[in-house]
Amino acid sequence: MPWSWRYEGADGGPVTGPAEAFSSQADAESWIGQTWRELAAAGVASVLLVEDDRVEYTMSLQPAAE
Repeated sequence: MPWSWRYEGADGGPVTGPAEAFSSQADAESWIGQTWRELAAAGVASVLLVEDDRVEYTMSLQPAAE
């Protein structure tokens, strides 16, 4: 089953991002670990890890509030 990322802006709405597909969750997580800074700089506020159409989890790309 393919894994992919969906991208959301600060308002929670969908934004465009790279259309990558991965054969495993580990591969998807490794990729986001390498690219999250560029995505955040491009306006992506959070990402959702998706297996087929099921959301595994959502993760913010914004700095933690102090």
